[in-house]
Amino acid sequence: MRAPIVLASRSLARRAVLEAAGVPVELGSADVDEAKEKARLLAGGADPRQVAEALAELKAVRASHGPDFVIGADQTLEFEGGLYDKVDTVDGARARLKALRGKPHQLHSAVVVARAGRAVWRETDTATLGMRDFSDQFLEDYLAVEGRAALGSVGCYRLEGPGAQLFSAIEGDYFAILGLPLLGLLNFLRREGALPS
Repeated sequence: MRAPIVLASRSLARRAVLEAAGVPVELGSADVDEAKEKARLLAGGADPRQVAEALAELKAVRASHGPDFVIGADQTLEFEGGLYDKVDTVDGARARLKALRGKPHQLHSAVVVARAGRAVWRETDTATLGMRDFSDQFLEDYLAVEGRAALGSVGCYRLEGPGAQLFSAIEGDYFAILGLPLLGLLNFLRREGALPS
């Protein structure tokens, strides 16, 4: 009998990625104050990639108490050397997209699997996304269509939706951009017998 696979995340996108790939997941809670942990990590000198890695591990380990495979994941957006958090308003999304317009930024997506309270596997993928120099009118039309849905991601876009039109170039793994480096995770779970090989 295979051990259950638990996703220690409230992210609908991560859950959808796993379920679409045929991975049966149960939802678990990591009980992590992400804002507090992020502030602590940044005060300690962590860069945006290290923040994603540390938060993914913390989520996985805190939700792991037995033989289940527990997946913890986190994604950070790095722009011009800084770490950016989600915005709360459509006006905030407008300002964020204007700042990113015509420039590249990085998404660091980390995934950690824990079992019995310790991390047993990890992977981090970084994608570079080049946002095109779109017009102000395009931006207004985009926000009219997306509305508050744009607030669901730190970059204020859904690549799997109208947000794809914001970009001129993308380097990196599609699944990592969605917040979960999937192929390495699937390989690990198959090797461990948690998924059929």
